[in-house]
Amino acid sequence: MSVREEKAGFVFTGKHMLGVLVLFFGTIISVNLVMAYYASSTWSGLVVQNTYVASQQFNAKASAIREMLASGIKGELEVSDQTIRYRLTLPENQPLAADKVTAHFKRPVGEHQDFVAELSALGDGVYGASHQVLAGEWIVELIAVKDGKTIMHEAPRIALANGRMILLDERHEHPGEGDRK
Repeated sequence: MSVREEKAGFVFTGKHMLGVLVLFFGTIISVNLVMAYYASSTWSGLVVQNTYVASQQFNAKASAIREMLASGIKGELEVSDQTIRYRLTLPENQPLAADKVTAHFKRPVGEHQDFVAELSALGDGVYGASHQVLAGEWIVELIAVKDGKTIMHEAPRIALANGRMILLDERHEHPGEGDRK
């Protein structure tokens, strides 16, 4: 009589299935938690308070912007780590006086460092303020008002590095520049 030896093969047990399920769902849950963390820590998500109201105001705002661009008014922003200067000019570089000029400094991500600076008239269409501006990227919403009407509203994106301003992009087009090729 011969005794035949059988090799024991792999047997998939309930413990193995539990391990597969834990690894599978653990991976999915981990990825979702990482994505949720990055989504909530990198953008506030708030664009407007009420989207319905914003949609109703869109045509009026678009018309006002077309009128403002047709006026030929230009604004030039200069920012350092301690000062903010803004120059308003009419066509042919003539200085423009405004009753009130405000600069809203907003971080592209988050709101905890945002601030508003009221700029004082310095003469010859130049407005300024002393305010500490931290290094990094900013969206500067500039609003100039004269006789209760907004005469200039622009929002250039800038970066401040080593106390110097770098214009990242112009999200507005000055009148006449679109005609030059």
